Amino acid sequence: MTHDLKESFSTESPPAPAALAAKVRTLAPSMTRSMQRVAEAVAGDPAGCAALTVTGLAELTGTSEATVVRTARLLGYPGYRDLRLALAGLAAHQQSGRAPSVTADIAVDDPIADVVAKLAYDEQQTLADTAAGLDTVQLGAAVAAAATARRIDIYGVGASSLVGQDLAQKLARIGLIAHAHTDPHLAVTNAVQLRSGDVAIAITHSGSTGDVIEPLRVAFDRGATTVAITGRPDGPVTQYADHVLTTSTARESELRPAAMSSRTSQLLVVDCLFIGVAQRTYETAAPALAASYEALAHRHTPRPR
Repeated sequence: MTHDLKESFSTESPPAPAALAAKVRTLAPSMTRSMQRVAEAVAGDPAGCAALTVTGLAELTGTSEATVVRTARLLGYPGYRDLRLALAGLAAHQQSGRAPSVTADIAVDDPIADVVAKLAYDEQQTLADTAAGLDTVQLGAAVAAAATARRIDIYGVGASSLVGQDLAQKLARIGLIAHAHTDPHLAVTNAVQLRSGDVAIAITHSGSTGDVIEPLRVAFDRGATTVAITGRPDGPVTQYADHVLTTSTARESELRPAAMSSRTSQLLVVDCLFIGVAQRTYETAAPALAASYEALAHRHTPRPR
């Protein structure tokens, strides 16, 4: 059994105005340089760009009208007219009250209080961006598949493997059969055993991690329902994903690599996935959770001497 491969451009509903900036931050690294100029312009000055025709925006960014239209479509809008409407909405939203500008860059000589403030701001922004850009239709479909799955396999390496283990532990506590595979060879050999009715979840910020893509491809070919949690919705991993859950990330810096900044948004997405599954399986999940709490209770209570 095989699935249809994904198309290059999104077929989702256009993102809400408040989600536009998050969409730009997520997709910009994978765009061509000319498309990045268009994306950066609309995110940096939504009010000004909303007043421009497609020709005007092309001239402003030193690109072509075709590039402007392609950028609008990649951001999730059917055409430039729809993007202009979203820009006008974003401008109105910002004018109603914008948060103060805070730089995310952490210097090697920053006081620890500044480090705390900058990291807290970045984490909050990353969570807000992820929530704004998360496709709840895709999330709901992933939840529905996982809630009835015979078995759930999760693939991730590096920091993403830690997120995968977190999800597997949560699902196991509500009585589901879930395994997080960090060894790429075992991931593939286990994926071979999957079939229709099973679920495979790949977690990769870059969307191009071969050790994660390979087992997902095998699971995809075997007929399992496949899910990709990634910061690159146009990355190679999505070719083998029935459902794509997009994460956001803060800017990288010397002291804050992508693995660190992407983890926050990945944890939010897996928590949303877990809660959705727990809601759908509440009659069995609630007793399973209660039993696990009871089994561990003595470890959190001092024993009498």
